[in-house]
Amino acid sequence: MTEENVVGPSVTEDDIRLLMKRKDEIEEQIKAYYDMLHDAGVDMHTPLVDVEGFPRADVDLNVVLTSRHNISCLQNDHKAVMMEIEKALHALHAKVRVRPEKDNAKTQTESTEPVVSMPSPFALVDTVTRGSPAFQAGLQVGDEVLEFGSINTQNFRNLHDIASVVQHSEGKSLRVGVIRNGQEIHLDLTPQQWSGRGLLGCNLVPVRK
Repeated sequence: MTEENVVGPSVTEDDIRLLMKRKDEIEEQIKAYYDMLHDAGVDMHTPLVDVEGFPRADVDLNVVLTSRHNISCLQNDHKAVMMEIEKALHALHAKVRVRPEKDNAKTQTESTEPVVSMPSPFALVDTVTRGSPAFQAGLQVGDEVLEFGSINTQNFRNLHDIASVVQHSEGKSLRVGVIRNGQEIHLDLTPQQWSGRGLLGCNLVPVRK
């Protein structure tokens, strides 16, 4: 994958934009195949045999199997490019931290204070489905999560912690803090039923320490 070459000490915002473009293209392809499954009346886990164990006659098995296979492959590609984006963002943030050291003490204190005070993210937004609660709240792919309701860097153990908070907060607004383009921002996200699966419509992956 050619994007792997951009992650290094010389990474720039343009490099990240190229990776984000690749990510968007993959997401569009995944959505197209999910639409095919939806049109066929199935999803990734719907059984393709009837109660007697015979292939279902009401489903175009070739379309469904091909779509499922392509979705699985594209999801692997998506995870790979998201890892590259995460590495690139960390590399870019590292450059931002290094630059102020060349300035005088006063400038250094002023310019590095937002970075120094910013806690480490514990999760990364992997996907956001258009029209979902997460989408409506303004969450974006690539956001690095610092706070999710009562979960923060200090008490986060695994993604089950976030799932528990979501399940107990249906219909209630949650404060979500993220790092986006090197800046910390806060959003109000309300887990709720919508046309898609789950209560959020997004996927998070833990950030490797």
